[in-house]
Amino acid sequence: MAVSSKAREFTTSSPEETIALGRELAPLLRPAKLVVLRGDLGAGKTTLVKGIAQAFEAASEDDVTSPTFTLIHEYRGPQVTLYHIDLYRVDTQRELETLGLDDLMGENSILLIEWGEKFPRFQRERDLEIAIERTGENDRILLVRS
Repeated sequence: MAVSSKAREFTTSSPEETIALGRELAPLLRPAKLVVLRGDLGAGKTTLVKGIAQAFEAASEDDVTSPTFTLIHEYRGPQVTLYHIDLYRVDTQRELETLGLDDLMGENSILLIEWGEKFPRFQRERDLEIAIERTGENDRILLVRS
């Protein structure tokens, strides 16, 4: 359902539907993109990334896991490298700088950043934001903004 020319809203009712939506959204993420994934803990950000990684043939659904403790997971596809980044445990600009995210940006890379809204830089520089809101046990509303 179209909300405006700048935002689109989708609903899913299961993890499988969220993964399928990730596959459908992949064409919007052509490199080089910086994508902020917003949502509470357990909202489905990593579940969405599973579908995105599948669409780019970068990883199977089972290979995509949350980078909460490693902070960055890299998934290489034939044409695109996806970087799934979790900034939940990163609190300062200094900690952020040690991750070297600028070095990951390239013409064939897509950065999918969870908790990027914690840092104003990513709100300014993002190409796309996907906000996920839990509305039930398995129900989600996803708002995609460019």
